[in-house]
Amino acid sequence: MISKATFLCSLFSLAATVATLSAETHHVYFGTGGANAEGIYQATFDTGTGKLTPSKLAAKTGRPGFLALHPDGEKLYAVATEGKEGGVVGYRVGNDGSLERINFVATGDGGAAHIAVHPSGEFLLTAQYGGGSVAFFPLDDEGKLGTPSVTEHEGGSGVVEKRQESPHPHWAGFSPDGRYALVPDLGMDGIVIYKVSDDFTAVSRHGFAKSVPGGGPRHMRFSNDGKHIFLLNELTLSVTVYRWDADSGVATQLSVTPALTEEQKAGENFNSAAEILVHPDGPFVYSSNRGHDSVSVYQFEGADKELSIVQVQPIRGAFPRNINLDPTGKWLLAAGADSNTVAVHAVDPETGKLTYQRGHVINVPSPICILFK
Repeated sequence: MISKATFLCSLFSLAATVATLSAETHHVYFGTGGANAEGIYQATFDTGTGKLTPSKLAAKTGRPGFLALHPDGEKLYAVATEGKEGGVVGYRVGNDGSLERINFVATGDGGAAHIAVHPSGEFLLTAQYGGGSVAFFPLDDEGKLGTPSVTEHEGGSGVVEKRQESPHPHWAGFSPDGRYALVPDLGMDGIVIYKVSDDFTAVSRHGFAKSVPGGGPRHMRFSNDGKHIFLLNELTLSVTVYRWDADSGVATQLSVTPALTEEQKAGENFNSAAEILVHPDGPFVYSSNRGHDSVSVYQFEGADKELSIVQVQPIRGAFPRNINLDPTGKWLLAAGADSNTVAVHAVDPETGKLTYQRGHVINVPSPICILFK
């Protein structure tokens, strides 16, 4: 007769085996932005253990801040600088995670702050914070970048002196159906909405969604059902929630939720919000807080309800300009741009709360973007 202890031991062993078999290893890339960094770095991530391998240089290039993957998963693009020109560089992604350069093309309006590839794979957009513009890059069948067309933003809210006197596009992305491009503009205090042409050869100005005065929109995400937008306001450290009408391409503001309390923000010389994420499975939203060096965890019940804060988690690093969830949604990675670290936190599937994984930290020079393949 099998003893209870032997039975339990066998059961735990079986569970561990199943977990191991279901785990996957993913390539993860890090965009960088500091003087001590040489380009794009790469590591591998185990979804079973939550562990990263040590990072290594995958492609040498100048200040590859933000990265974007082509829909086919075989090409990667980065905003970068070559010589004195800011632009975009493309790479082919090898099975071993290696990056083979395709080409580099300047934006024509300085360096870009963000980049996104359209779901069709026919083009990509960049947002030029300093130039106050959006650049449209056509892509050929091989992923080669073509000559961009640049659209200038106009105006500025002027609420925050020296930050909002002119346009500052800070993020580029697309609606779930790919019919619209959305570009949060920190200087204009809102989201500039573009219509994507039916043949994917151009974008044209469609509308504008206002945010809070002086908020300084930075990044945004759609809810999993595509019915809501979560806009992160950098200057006020808050999230504006909108209802999104996919047919008309109109965003209606519903609520604003602070990422931190005034007490939490007190005592810091510099506080600003940086990145926002939506969990792929649960009703959870995450945003990073620079200065406070933390991640705010929100719950969203949908049906036009407000976000509610459920946790503020220290990242165990300094100045989290970027965070990202792994493909399984079980882990959140936080990049400390000033601490040269990437730390792993486990995600509770029931509450969305984070738990720091001691020992799951690697060194990456000045990491400001995390991208999973």
